[in-house]
Amino acid sequence: MFWPVKHDDSFSYDGYQVVRREFFAHVYEPSITFNNCRISLNKACLTRLPDVNYVQILVNPEKKKLAVRPSREDEKDSFLWCTTRGEKRKPRQITCRMFFAKVIQLMNWDPDYRYKILGKLIRSGSEHLFIFDLSDTEVYQRFLSNEEKIKTSRTPVFPAEWQTQFGLPVEEHRRLLQVNIFEGYTVFGIRDKQIAAPADTSEGQTDLSGGMMKYD
Repeated sequence: MFWPVKHDDSFSYDGYQVVRREFFAHVYEPSITFNNCRISLNKACLTRLPDVNYVQILVNPEKKKLAVRPSREDEKDSFLWCTTRGEKRKPRQITCRMFFAKVIQLMNWDPDYRYKILGKLIRSGSEHLFIFDLSDTEVYQRFLSNEEKIKTSRTPVFPAEWQTQFGLPVEEHRRLLQVNIFEGYTVFGIRDKQIAAPADTSEGQTDLSGGMMKYD
């Protein structure tokens, strides 16, 4: 069936914002979680790298970014990021008190809260790795319930600057993509359980109400 399409040369992206993916359900998006002196990568990460059992973590303190890179078991500083039973692989919670403390200090986070960051699978040269922007995080606060038990909120809290916008303006969003391409990064997605690349580029508790927004 053919659907008529109206041709409109007057349309402009001026004033539009690309809505942040954090505002949508993202159970199938790669993510890393910091919680109780542990880190874990979700099942979506394992799905995108089905043959990888060992990884290394790299941190860029200046850009506030974290990378997870596939590694061999015998490589220095590699660790097991999943548990395996038969053909089934599950995410593994990794205790890392010193690393957890250093990231908490770097980002000025509250160690009593849970932090979740979405990431992207990229290709840099011949390597595939996940990149996480530690500045774009969901925060799950802990509180004292009526039964005098400490519980974790199921509603995330986002950075305060997100309160007044849906996302980045279209042109700024495009410029950031161009920077990633310039740095040699190619962002990957999942389509029909296969990795699909875009077109070749040739290349204790604290009150956070003043600095965060709650998204109901």
